[in-house]
Amino acid sequence: MNRPAPVEISYDCLRFLITHNPTDAQMGKFIEDLKAFGVNTLVRVCAATYDKTPVEQEGIQVLDWPFDDGSAPPDQVVGDWLNLLQAKFKEQPGCCVAVHCVAGLGRAPVLVALALIECGMEYEDAVHLIRQKRRGALNAKQLHYLEEYKSKLCLRLKDANDTTTEPARSPTETSVSMVLWPSGTP
Repeated sequence: MNRPAPVEISYDCLRFLITHNPTDAQMGKFIEDLKAFGVNTLVRVCAATYDKTPVEQEGIQVLDWPFDDGSAPPDQVVGDWLNLLQAKFKEQPGCCVAVHCVAGLGRAPVLVALALIECGMEYEDAVHLIRQKRRGALNAKQLHYLEEYKSKLCLRLKDANDTTTEPARSPTETSVSMVLWPSGTP
């Protein structure tokens, strides 16, 4: 089966790698890709179909947060995802967090879109940025979820003067230092 190549989504100081679920035969290339993008954490949002030990032996943390194919993530997964990102991007600014589902077209992109929205991006811009790099990403149910999602802005940025920055209205790169808010704090 021919699967799409992994894609990096970057916005401000956030870096994500969206990929598909590798087979055992693809594991070597999969690990090479993770290392090439500087991934330090991998989140699997589909059922585990491969042994995570080889990935962990490369110093990459693997987390399993599966949820139903084609659906929006449950609140527990959203909370865990945002808490992970707050910790990772605060401890290791510029690091890359990888996330995969089976094909990398639904569950993984919806989590990345949530992170972009929490950073202050409008949902339409988040979807556009992801779809520019991952054609066919996100189904109607997931799009509706993102449209209705109420951001807590828990991944907002502060500049060097400790002033909250207004994120760009379009998906462009900016250079600001990252300070993450605790959940629920504007």
